[in-house]
Amino acid sequence: MAYSTREVKIGNLLLGGNQPIRVQSMTNTNTLDTLATVEQSIRMIEAGCELVRITTPGLKEAGHLQVIKAELKKRGYAVPIIADIHFNPGAAEIAARMVEKVRINPGNYVDRSVAKTAYSEKEYQWELERIGERLYPLLKICKEYGTAIRIGTNHGSLSRRIVNRYGDTPEGMVQSALEFTRICNKEGFHNLVLSMKSSNVRVMLQACRLLAERLTAEGLNYPLHLGVTEAADGEDGRLKSVAGIGALLARGIGDTIRVSLTEAPEFELPVAKAIVDRFQRKHENGGVKRHIRPDLEIHHEMGENPLLTDVRGKIGGKIPPAVVLKYQGTYFLAEEDGSRTALNQPLIHINDSQIETSLPLLIQAVQQQAGAVIVTEAGSGLVRQLMTALRDAGLNPPVILKSPQVVKNMADFIVENALNPGNLLLDGLGEGIVLDADYLGEETAVRIGYGLLQATRRRILRTEFIACPSCGRTLFNIQEALRQVKSRTAHLKGLKIAVMGCIVNGPGEMADADYGYVGAGHGKVTLYKGKEAVNRRIPETDAVEALVQLIKVGGDWRE
Repeated sequence: MAYSTREVKIGNLLLGGNQPIRVQSMTNTNTLDTLATVEQSIRMIEAGCELVRITTPGLKEAGHLQVIKAELKKRGYAVPIIADIHFNPGAAEIAARMVEKVRINPGNYVDRSVAKTAYSEKEYQWELERIGERLYPLLKICKEYGTAIRIGTNHGSLSRRIVNRYGDTPEGMVQSALEFTRICNKEGFHNLVLSMKSSNVRVMLQACRLLAERLTAEGLNYPLHLGVTEAADGEDGRLKSVAGIGALLARGIGDTIRVSLTEAPEFELPVAKAIVDRFQRKHENGGVKRHIRPDLEIHHEMGENPLLTDVRGKIGGKIPPAVVLKYQGTYFLAEEDGSRTALNQPLIHINDSQIETSLPLLIQAVQQQAGAVIVTEAGSGLVRQLMTALRDAGLNPPVILKSPQVVKNMADFIVENALNPGNLLLDGLGEGIVLDADYLGEETAVRIGYGLLQATRRRILRTEFIACPSCGRTLFNIQEALRQVKSRTAHLKGLKIAVMGCIVNGPGEMADADYGYVGAGHGKVTLYKGKEAVNRRIPETDAVEALVQLIKVGGDWRE
């Protein structure tokens, strides 16, 4: 069942309810640099951005938002502005008088004790009361000025109090957001949006679904903002973002999205728009029709811990999911190194129409063809219906998934495969994916195929890079730093390496990274092993080599 939300107002923009899915992004300029921030905002708006978020680390930046807003208006742009607040309630209270929305992170907005590690029930409740006291002034201002609030909870930046009780888990993320939401609701403040973000697509998906369920149960049906945070750049960042955001929109969850790439923010918008276009159609009267897949709730029944299928050659059972290429009419099993072997198992091709009209005959065909592998379209919910019917008949053939769409360009190839097979792969379903290599070539198809398996955490064959898109807090060239780190460490299969712009998105929000490269001021970087700072404030020019040496000392380097 879709998550039905109430409508909220952000300036003149309506969000939630039956409104369109809104697309947004965030500047990465110095907020006090008016010209740079305004010109980047305009590039974002012209690329399709409907809400512009701006870093607001302190009181000075909060006050300067009025200057930026006035300059945008002077140039003919009136999109809502969002102030991005982390550690400073005072900055939130100034910004709320000037812009249409403020974003706060409950993990570091208040309740920031790092010394205390255990809480009695009385102490826990006292902390909740203190949060309310710190939040009330902002709520009063937002009511007066008609300003919206986003409660933005991030995996890895939860308060010590929440982690002590719930762990650094999706449950902890949800509880953190609910605490703030209940306070807002109690005070009669309803111009509210919530988000659950993680660089781990599975954590993000689980947290958002759980939050939607809890909000529905409590009648707190506020709109949800979706995004895979710190997704990094290039193909991998796009695969992660499309798979995670698309899996939720397919379930009817999500009212606004942001694709977070370690690239110029205007490059995020075409990706975001491509996702949204698959899930809504605008009518001439201005309304929209959302496309959801009600079958996805079958996930609770069979997706969390699916039964092992039979082994057919190198597909099925406990064998990691395969990448199969269709090239010039022939099917090949492809390895990431480019080698390939012909797929000798018989294939049973099944499309949605056959599942819908001839399911008993399909079951009979599978029974009669021993050793077959099923190749099926993954664009609708009927694949799950097929899998359930096979299981009920006592049949466990491997099922490999393909997108029903044949596309001829890279951008659509990434989107279609991350949305369709990606949705099922995230639920632990499918023993592989089939990619059509006729238009983009075998090398590209193999790279995208293994990238999707890694993005959905079904098969880890590469280094995983976690990198924030950067913002005005970043005081070095993070895109160049990520490029250099990748060039030195991309061969370290299974290792998770984070490149983060600043302390806000650093040791906390890189969550489960093995090593971290985190901005620590102008030209300075602090290196982490796990969540422990090992080398502090070393020169940026020496940081990549120092990271390599840290990985070697940690015993994780391979030549």
